[in-house]
Amino acid sequence: MFSPEGPTLRELAVQALSSVERGYDLLAPKFDHTPYRTPDRLLDAAARALAPMGPFAAGLDLCCGTGAGVDVLARVCRERVTGVDFSAGMLEVARARTLPPAPAVSWVRADARALPFGPVFDLVVSFGAFGHFLPRELPGLFGRVRSVLRPGGCFAFPVVAPPRPGSAGYWTLLGFDAAMRVRNALWRPPFVMYYRTFRLGDVGRALSRAGFRADLHALPEFGRRPDGSPRVRLVVARRLGQAALSRPPAG
Repeated sequence: MFSPEGPTLRELAVQALSSVERGYDLLAPKFDHTPYRTPDRLLDAAARALAPMGPFAAGLDLCCGTGAGVDVLARVCRERVTGVDFSAGMLEVARARTLPPAPAVSWVRADARALPFGPVFDLVVSFGAFGHFLPRELPGLFGRVRSVLRPGGCFAFPVVAPPRPGSAGYWTLLGFDAAMRVRNALWRPPFVMYYRTFRLGDVGRALSRAGFRADLHALPEFGRRPDGSPRVRLVVARRLGQAALSRPPAG
């Protein structure tokens, strides 16, 4: 599961008993050698899907971690790219990355629920971070994302189809979430990381309430499930203008 350069079992245990922020500070030097990093295959597929929608001027990688999503933005943004994360350790690793000379890249330490920006971005992306937010936090989080987008800007992120009920993957994720709930009931500070709380239907409704119109784009590189549905989709949510938000429903 982990490469020899990855964290030891003891290091993972210490991380799991820390807060989310402290846990990622500890994990940061070895994070890119774990399965938790978004695979390059998924990053490349997202970049290919976003390219025809651009080019974009300025992009933000929300909960950027060590900066893998910044590589996607650098391929579709012309002027500048920003990575934001609340873990100082992850940002330290991100700053050491080798990046192309353009667009300009900056790194900001901040909580995604309190972004310190105005409406200056044309594209916001996020990869693998939403398990750190409880479902009740999503409307507020998406509202903050909307507030940093220019009118017509896009918020994009991949969503992987859930494993089939009864499959090994289903029981693995169910067991992980159950273990995290027990851990958080018995230990403080909590470590919020759940795999089964970010459901596509709930996400769509939260995006709509926050002022987005969401479209789904299948990523063909990952194929389809036996029922014909895509294994991986890219959600592309367009920021609606104030006039659209205040317009009464038809009929």
